[in-house]
This record gives sequence, C-alpha cells and structure tokens, in this order.
Amino acid sequence: MGMSLEQFAARCHEALKSRPGTEGRRQVCALVKEALQDREFVATYIPEGTPERKVLYEDPELGFTILAHGYTGARGSPPHDHGPSWAIYGQAAGETVMTDWECLARPAEGRPGKARRLRDYVMRPGDAYLYEPGVLHSPRRDGPTRLLRIEGVNMERVKRDPYEAVEDAAAAP
Repeated sequence: MGMSLEQFAARCHEALKSRPGTEGRRQVCALVKEALQDREFVATYIPEGTPERKVLYEDPELGFTILAHGYTGARGSPPHDHGPSWAIYGQAAGETVMTDWECLARPAEGRPGKARRLRDYVMRPGDAYLYEPGVLHSPRRDGPTRLLRIEGVNMERVKRDPYEAVEDAAAAP
C-alpha cells in the first residue's frame, strides 16, 4: 500500500511546524515529489476526472490546504502570486508550462500590478516547485493535466490583486 492522504498530511504538518518558514516549505515540496512518485497515491487522490479544484485536506492548526486539480483542455492564467501565502505546485500528469515573472509595480488604487516575463519552464510528472509569498508565476496547460498543490492558506478565502504582463517600455505606472 502506498502513502495515504492522512500520512502525507501528517508529514507536511510536521515539516511546517518543526521548521517554520522556507526550510519547512522546501521539505513539503520534497514530500510532494515523493507523493507524485507513488502511483497508488496519484491514482487514489488525483485520478482522471478530478475536478479543477478539489480540497483534499485543510490543516486545522496551521491552515495549509492540500488540493487536487484536474484540467481537461488548454488553459492559462495571468501572472499572479498567492497574496500573503505560498504555494507548491506538483505535476501529477500531463505538462504545465510555468512562467516566472518580475514584479515591476504592485497593484495600487484599483490598478493591476505590472509584471515582466523572466523565464518559462516545463513541469513534467514528478516535478514540484515552491512559490514563496509575493513570487509571481503563471501556469499554461496545452492539454489534459493533473496537479497536486499545497497552499499555505486556503486561497478561496484570500482576496488577491491582479497583475498584467507588460513589456519594459510599458512598465511605468
């Protein structure tokens, strides 16, 4: 038998509680990679037909949330961060082209923030990346994909300000 969701959540909890900050989040990122190598874990918790956002677990003490995501077709998103939180994206199936962005201007007075593309990279099954608070990124999926994702807090309860991609010349507010 592979790792259960309860075991995975307990290991994430321990990593985040015993090593607050980036070190604990890096340990959780390693745990995500481990879970993605576990075929039973993926088949059980992130099967084909997974909805676009499915909360698998929300930690009652620390607030982190474990989610499964399933996408059937092409989809992308604009540059964004996770507000005051962090996120770990783990690729379970398919490929995601992830873009890292440089923040040129934070959102202010109802205007979106401005961001410049830094680099693109492909996330393949088994890959996981940590995005610290304030780090701008955007995923693009050209076909069916499934993800295991962890948010530092359940982002359904967090208001986030929008960003828009700009060229260097358009960066001035």
